[in-house]
Amino acid sequence: MSNLLSLLLLLFACTGANAPRPQANAAPEPANAVAAAPYRGKLPIDKIKLPPGFKIGVFAEGVENARSLCLSPSGTLFVSTRDKGSVYALRDTDGDHVADQTYTLATGLNSPNGVAFRNGSLYVAEISRILRYDDIEKQLSGPPKPVVVTDRYPTDESHGWKYIAFGPDGKLYVPVGAPCNICEPENPIYCSITRIDVDKPGEPEVVQRGIRNTVGFTWHPVTGDLWFTDNGRDWLGDDSPSCELNCAPEDGMHFGYPYCHQGDTKDPKFGDKRPCSDFTPPVQKLGPHVAPLGMEFYTGNSFPAAYKNQAFIARHGSWNRSQKIGYDIALVRLDEKGKSLGQESFATGWLEGEEVWGRPVDIELLPDGSMLVSDDHANAIYRIYYDGK
Repeated sequence: MSNLLSLLLLLFACTGANAPRPQANAAPEPANAVAAAPYRGKLPIDKIKLPPGFKIGVFAEGVENARSLCLSPSGTLFVSTRDKGSVYALRDTDGDHVADQTYTLATGLNSPNGVAFRNGSLYVAEISRILRYDDIEKQLSGPPKPVVVTDRYPTDESHGWKYIAFGPDGKLYVPVGAPCNICEPENPIYCSITRIDVDKPGEPEVVQRGIRNTVGFTWHPVTGDLWFTDNGRDWLGDDSPSCELNCAPEDGMHFGYPYCHQGDTKDPKFGDKRPCSDFTPPVQKLGPHVAPLGMEFYTGNSFPAAYKNQAFIARHGSWNRSQKIGYDIALVRLDEKGKSLGQESFATGWLEGEEVWGRPVDIELLPDGSMLVSDDHANAIYRIYYDGK
């Protein structure tokens, strides 16, 4: 009996809210572990809270696992997935701000999380390769077979899904996450942002280092600097470390992982190897385990002037915190020199207590100045707009 009691006590201790994982380098749980199934009910968008004068509508629903967004100059919205292996194209042909045409462009891909558009071609990032679908908008009903641009990226599934975008230099920027929760990989391509010349693809060029897992980045509309979100490591408690918003005004910078987190917290395993002073700290701490993904600077003309060139960030939400946080759109206000003036909530309401009905993923601006937000949990894309009423 005493042996049985001891075993029961041991099991109880190991399942506590703050118990560590058996292996420090174990891969994190899937990002959708917060809920066993996506939201299937009527979208309760009346619960979304926005600043005065802003409203929200549904641009599209039933878009399974909607993740990254990319809008072509002619108005086709390309939508990736991570868990479904599919890529979609949506069109609003009558201008009523609701998609009325949906096309499935690809199925069976390996976590095609990233989409980008250039010169009539759609680029799709799988875990280990980049695909190109040429002249895609003329073939939405019968997409062509893709061309493999490169297959030189690692095959690791842990943090292997990618967000991609073309930079001001015309090159495609491709992140490579850490193949673990916390580790020091020998291959320098890990924990980085890389870039490739899609016209002459060779080995990916590492541009920035010390990045655990970025799934959203863009360039400042005035300075041209690269800005990106980064997901902090797990299993240092509910409140540490914070996820990050970072700025890279030049190539070759290092942002701390795996030695230093949030700019000021050394890692218990690797932190003695290099001090935090060696690295570039974040512009803004975004909160612990909030999983920031897509971001955009507001460059439209329909929001009030106070929002011009400010950073909007989709915080996907915590999956391994005893009390959930995130599940919103955050706004980081910046001064003219790119210094943070603080973070505030812009759109909330997908999290009610500990119940979740939506998880924002990515942000894309429409030509009219309104904002699209994808949601891979509610299988929806929302449109946020300002009418001043």
